[in-house]
Amino acid sequence: MRLSAVALRAAGAAWRECFPLQGRDVARWFPGHMAKGLKKMQSSLKLVDCVVEVHDARISFRRNPLFQETLGLKPHLLVLNKMDLADLTEQRKIQQHLAGEGLKHVIFTNCIKDENIKQIIPKVIELVGSSYRYHRSENLDYCILVVGVPNVGKSSLINSLRRQHLRTGKAARVGGEPGITRAVMSRVQVCERPLIFLMDTPGVLAPRIGSVETGLKLALCGTVLDHLVGEETMADYLLYTLNRHQLFGYVQHYGLDGASDDIEHVLKRVAMRLRKTRKVKVLTGTGDVNVVQPNYSAAAQDFLRTFRSGLFGPVMLDRRPPC
Repeated sequence: MRLSAVALRAAGAAWRECFPLQGRDVARWFPGHMAKGLKKMQSSLKLVDCVVEVHDARISFRRNPLFQETLGLKPHLLVLNKMDLADLTEQRKIQQHLAGEGLKHVIFTNCIKDENIKQIIPKVIELVGSSYRYHRSENLDYCILVVGVPNVGKSSLINSLRRQHLRTGKAARVGGEPGITRAVMSRVQVCERPLIFLMDTPGVLAPRIGSVETGLKLALCGTVLDHLVGEETMADYLLYTLNRHQLFGYVQHYGLDGASDDIEHVLKRVAMRLRKTRKVKVLTGTGDVNVVQPNYSAAAQDFLRTFRSGLFGPVMLDRRPPC
């Protein structure tokens, strides 16, 4: 939902120019505990012909640099998943930027509706065919290693490929939070002709996140558990981002009087609308009194969940540079 020009002029002056980042410790949100998974991926390279990196299209530029550094010897395809949740009006600019970083093979996908999924296998065959397979040259089958940061849809991609090429059900467990895939899987067939197998891997984050702003963008896309960052902090950053992008779908979705840059005000209205309240004992001079207060944490969780489901409309979190 986009407000009228008059409403934008009236409200735009109130939007925050920057989000306060001081005192926030990104190292606590993204602990460097994923080296084991990365080592397993490296040891699996001799068994694969191509690396498919899956990433969230809403944060196209916030990739894990370790993938290209450690897995760069193999043909590489970047899949920008969840394209239905991203604002792709600047898709050409995104592709040009990524090409400047050496990523010339990029496919936008939506694994829920299997959009553009059929482009992946032909592209993989093309990449493998134009590269040297080393000691796998005698193998008639192809093997693909699927990598990515947590919760970008790696397992969903595998299941989507199986639906498209094998007409069969799920082979990989999926979920809406990070950490579903815990270890490098055995090979899963995704195509019959040619015979192609995939290996799913656990989500791996960079050992060091460059900035708090980057950490918040990754967190909004579900790469870490919400409570590690704080639901209300994330909801506040989301509100700041939506307003800066002039995306006001939350106003219509929750039936608010208008757009606001005050997260406490928004969460209070969300809590009351959804009846997410709780009784709190307040000590007075005459004894304890039960007072009904909004459950801000529950409201923040719903605010984040609704954003991730796409009900606020498509957004590109990397559209504006950090403050």
